[in-house]
Amino acid sequence: MLKDLIALFRPTHWIKNVFVFMPLPFALASGAHFDLPRFLLGLLGFCLASSAVYAMNDALDAERDRRHPRKRDRPVAAGRVSAAAALSSSAALASLGAGLAYLSGSRLALAILLLYVGLNVYYSLHGKNVPLLDVCLLSSGFVLRVLLGCALVDVEPSNWLLLCSSALALYLALAKRWGDLVKGVAAEHRPSLAGYNREFLHQAMGIMTATTLISYALYCMEATVLVPGREFASLPFVVFGVLEYLRVVHVREEGASPVETLLSSPALVLCGVGWVVATLWSVRLF
Repeated sequence: MLKDLIALFRPTHWIKNVFVFMPLPFALASGAHFDLPRFLLGLLGFCLASSAVYAMNDALDAERDRRHPRKRDRPVAAGRVSAAAALSSSAALASLGAGLAYLSGSRLALAILLLYVGLNVYYSLHGKNVPLLDVCLLSSGFVLRVLLGCALVDVEPSNWLLLCSSALALYLALAKRWGDLVKGVAAEHRPSLAGYNREFLHQAMGIMTATTLISYALYCMEATVLVPGREFASLPFVVFGVLEYLRVVHVREEGASPVETLLSSPALVLCGVGWVVATLWSVRLF
């Protein structure tokens, strides 16, 4: 039972919360105060809230998941955890996550967490069935993580940060739908897929790839927190990472799970580490 509950909560997907850390180097370089206990409370609260969302989604999608070649083995779809137990666990985790966000002392962090849960409830009940709306809702979760990172260190998100993170998040969401499509997921399992085809998703991903790279390059040129002469230190890692992800999605026909795609590619992991090191150097944090 414990193993099934852990599978239901999908802690490996907490890796998506790396987006919470995205604003930190730039915020710290601009003089923001970093309170570790506060940050950890907010981060853990969001992790629990995301697990609550997964549990709720599995409970609501159990019937559809039973007709999916991979998702039919999920605890609720396989009958190892009841839908009622999954929903109860979801409510408990969401409440606990909100409590931790409240204890962080940031009311904005609490509001972001509640908004995240609310948007995902809407996504699970209706939004995931509507083409384009589904990818917009999926991408909003990544952007809210970035906003959470800003809230926990009390800084205003810059327009450049929002543009870059939004473009990257929408790119990942479109890649997820591409992965569903090429894996042959039926529209009866995910109705929004009836509104997509390979040509549209290919073009849309290309647009968001270009938007991500151009916006980040312009940010490197304009950001005042970057040390002169080091402005473009992190740009090669962003270019390589975005293009490598695009390559993996198309060549290997993956992308349905951003976490699995990332963890299956050592090049992407190393690229992420390289971005962190280059960014810290570019803002003179070491």
